[in-house]
Amino acid sequence: MTITHSIDGCLDDAIGALGLSQAELTRWTDTLGPRLERLKQEARERSLPHIGILYEETDIAQARAAFDRLVDGARTLVVFGTGGSSLGGQALAQLGGWFIPGDDRIGKGARPRLRFYDNLDALSLVKGLEILDLQTTRFVVISKSGGTGETLSQTLTVIDRLRRQGLEASIPRLFLGITEAEKPGVANGLRDLFNAFGVPMLAHRADIGGRFSAFTNVGMMPAFARGLDFAAFRAGGRAVIEALETASGPADFPPALGAALAVGFVKERGVNVSVLMPYADRLARFSHWYVQLWAESLGKGDSEGTTPVAALGPVDQHSQLQLYLGGAQDHLTTIIRLGALPDEDTPPIPADLANLAGAPYLAGHTVGELVMAQTKAIGDAFTAHNRPVRIIELPRLDEWTLGWLMMHFMLETILAADLLGVDPFDQPAVELSKRLTKEYLAARAG
Repeated sequence: MTITHSIDGCLDDAIGALGLSQAELTRWTDTLGPRLERLKQEARERSLPHIGILYEETDIAQARAAFDRLVDGARTLVVFGTGGSSLGGQALAQLGGWFIPGDDRIGKGARPRLRFYDNLDALSLVKGLEILDLQTTRFVVISKSGGTGETLSQTLTVIDRLRRQGLEASIPRLFLGITEAEKPGVANGLRDLFNAFGVPMLAHRADIGGRFSAFTNVGMMPAFARGLDFAAFRAGGRAVIEALETASGPADFPPALGAALAVGFVKERGVNVSVLMPYADRLARFSHWYVQLWAESLGKGDSEGTTPVAALGPVDQHSQLQLYLGGAQDHLTTIIRLGALPDEDTPPIPADLANLAGAPYLAGHTVGELVMAQTKAIGDAFTAHNRPVRIIELPRLDEWTLGWLMMHFMLETILAADLLGVDPFDQPAVELSKRLTKEYLAARAG
């Protein structure tokens, strides 16, 4: 399977002065040489957990057994978790049809409906719980630290409601937790809570943070819920590692090339906004996952990082595109498109109807063909306006290609962090806001 990664629309011979020269790009890719060699060594030794997880197998069977026990008799599956505990899972679930109209069926032999409650809002939570039959609803609760306030408050609200309805004895059957294993001297509120109620738990990898956790059991639960092949998802990620191991240098490895582009553009041209624009509804949540990955991993050192933006084609051709083509020259746009028509497409539009609507150009074409034409035209439009554009073309959209995309952008982010001199795996500013929230609530209680 061939995935193409074209940066032609980012170079000065295509878009003029705003583009990077080959010499500038080479300077940034060469800078990545030592880090790429270390990354190759980490891949060979499986010492970087974000790579090593791709080669594990037994954890899939363990998680599958826990999932099957949880959803027995369920009509709805709710995932509580925020940020990295949810966005990767949402990207997987959407690949499997979640949030696609008409593809959320329930009934005998069908999967339970899947719901994500990732943003804490009191009204949404209360109204959502009012329409749920708690006896046929199951809850997956994900918090790496076990101390995420939003996730704990959601969980405690549901447990309180179950107790008030006389369903306390059902709690172990209705919940599954994913949190770090017990560590001496380290508090974990979710683990303590679920131990008290006898709720089963799976161990969250302590060495893989939330925004990098889609390849762990955090991603497995939504994937199972939508009938996806998780082994194929990991295989797509491994394909990126195989390319790493055989790459002759950074310029020969797409994630390194992407990292050099992003950092080169911000340092050489002041292009400090990174737009990701896939042309498929099933990649909409993937774009939001990317936004967290890029922003939280690189926005450090008081002045480093670029601003990621999630877009979606073709709808955002009618909203954001004017800015990217005619506004400030500070955007680097990545287009993700399919190189072939989707398996499911509409019949060709009849000529008489197309003519009646004053759109004869649509006659004889399917909706899929229109979208493909738009994805081809969009790249040309960026070049015509002398704006940088990168094109990633997928032969199809399935578990393997999503695994490839996620691992590509994980490594691109890690390599960009090296160029910027920041740690891609921490989030000190986020932790500060959590601490201040707790202090504010404590002060009110006092």
